[in-house]
Amino acid sequence: MAHEYRLTVAWHDDRGTVDYRSYTRDHVVSAVGKPSLDGSSDRAFRGDPARWNPEELLVAALSQCHLLSFLHAAADAGVVVTAYTDHPAGRMTKDDDGGWSFASVVLHPEVTVAGAAADLGPLHHRAHEDCFIARSVAFPVTVEPVVQER
Repeated sequence: MAHEYRLTVAWHDDRGTVDYRSYTRDHVVSAVGKPSLDGSSDRAFRGDPARWNPEELLVAALSQCHLLSFLHAAADAGVVVTAYTDHPAGRMTKDDDGGWSFASVVLHPEVTVAGAAADLGPLHHRAHEDCFIARSVAFPVTVEPVVQER
């Protein structure tokens, strides 16, 4: 069994790639039935800081995947989660060959549960193990949760 995800990434610049500084990094990510997403490269790489860059989207994907896996684990365990906010942080470093890669991503989920706070550590562990995106990356993804009672 497999799941496929299809989308379109479109870029256009009449001036073209004359040199590294000459072309726009702006592009549009789209998929059928969804609003388009304006993308660019990070400002450090001559991109538009008002648009989403791939690095931010990777960190967001890890956070979203953990959220959805965590909610599933909580529901299975009978823990009623009423709110979840994450403030993830990704760190890229320069490699020995001069390229860049992610060194780590840390998730900081703030979870609110109904009633007395439960030990959510095992649920975060299960969510991390079940997250398709975290299982697919070659760098550590850690979770530093905060629990709140409602």
